[in-house]
Amino acid sequence: MVAGLIRQGHFLGAKLRTLRRRNGLTLEELSARCVQIDAASAPSVSYLSMVETGKRTPSPEMLNMLAGIFGKESRWFLDENTDIETPPPRRERGGLAAMPLEPAFLFSHELLQNALPELLSQTGTTGRQFAQLLIRVWQETHHNDFPDIERAAESAGRRRMPLDVDALTEIYESLGLRIRWFDDEEDAQVRARFEAPSTVFINQRLRNQPARLKYDLAFFAGHKILHNGDGLISAHRGTPSRDRDASGHVAGMGAQDVLYAWRDFECSFFAGALLCPRVPFRRFLTREAHSVAAGAKLGVTAALVMRRMTAVSPYRHWHFFDAYPPGNLNAVYRANGIALPWGNMSRVSDPCPRWAVFRLLHATPPASAALGTPTSQISIMHDGLRDRLYCCHSLLTRDAMNALHVLSVGVDLQPALEAQGFDGDAVTAAVAQSCRRGGGDGTIPAAAAAQIRVVSQVLNIAWIGEALGAAASVICPRSGGCPRAPERCASAGSPSLSPS
Repeated sequence: MVAGLIRQGHFLGAKLRTLRRRNGLTLEELSARCVQIDAASAPSVSYLSMVETGKRTPSPEMLNMLAGIFGKESRWFLDENTDIETPPPRRERGGLAAMPLEPAFLFSHELLQNALPELLSQTGTTGRQFAQLLIRVWQETHHNDFPDIERAAESAGRRRMPLDVDALTEIYESLGLRIRWFDDEEDAQVRARFEAPSTVFINQRLRNQPARLKYDLAFFAGHKILHNGDGLISAHRGTPSRDRDASGHVAGMGAQDVLYAWRDFECSFFAGALLCPRVPFRRFLTREAHSVAAGAKLGVTAALVMRRMTAVSPYRHWHFFDAYPPGNLNAVYRANGIALPWGNMSRVSDPCPRWAVFRLLHATPPASAALGTPTSQISIMHDGLRDRLYCCHSLLTRDAMNALHVLSVGVDLQPALEAQGFDGDAVTAAVAQSCRRGGGDGTIPAAAAAQIRVVSQVLNIAWIGEALGAAASVICPRSGGCPRAPERCASAGSPSLSPS
């Protein structure tokens, strides 16, 4: 049989290399995936390299293992088809498409400086909210890749994972930082704050919440390292409010709005990179099939696991939401360009109830019944002239101040389907047609489910496969016409699609 592989496998190495690179895997990560399947016979990194360069021919058993990882039949590697390069999947920047700013002189630096404060004041938008919008677009444009912050965090933590409170305390000592505890009664809404040049005040409540305590400690360590502990950083507060920014202004651009918002982002990213360094955490996700609950093994919060997942995964088409009732968006990331269910500079009273975040926020019976139990959902959204196919994994939880909120992480399935050589538009159309026949919710057709299951296995994201056990649902961003009949969209009964 090995001789047959040698005669037939002229393009085996090239095909393996193409599949690996198309899925964003390093040789080390591919070897780790093999170890998960069979540690005894898994190939080493050097052996895989020799297979890709044609210097070694895998045994039939090893070829079956590699083929299974990528959802292929072994014979696919052995045929004479040299057409192994496929068009790259659609790469879209999060948010709306860029628009030309003409005539350009109207968008000069001087005019914008004068116009923006008036615009924000008239629309009731705070400067902090506007700054966060700019940072979100920057983050999405760069696909959550900020290597300078990653390097600073890895230098401080030496890529150790997990880090416990004692290890963080040692880092604090090396930085000359002091920890002071204050009673919850002094300021119940503050979790932690920084006092220049080197004191971090922590709410006593966090003694019983080690995962959140570690995040706050890591956050302010980032401020000391990145900004020399100058104190120009927001305090960590309880339930987020969209009514006011930290300076107390209802609207308009304050002098420090952008500075504080940017530093909040930088230190938050630093904290994630310190507690979940890129390479070790990426291996961890591989072992745990991207389980959010597995974050408990590292002693970190579900929110941190979800955020870091979008930053370190070899797959780039992610989105993340952190939502508070009734419709406050505390955080968002959309590298895949999914439409927003509401704006981050406003709250809405009639959100699409089919988004997982709103189903969990407004669930009846009481939401506490779903507390701590993640759910997965495959959704169809009509976006412009075509349907889009998504899968999300959502969790109802409580923050440090015991307020309910929903965390939701998800992926755009279409690029992943196309990366495997499937017809992404056809799979999406099949799911959409089933939903329309069902009045907005429908069983995923068997053929489409089989291809989505392959994607789940290749991406090693178990909750995509779990979502196949439930009905898919039509969602809409409320930015245009709802595809369901509006009078039945929010009803408890089975909704119906509008004739259009």
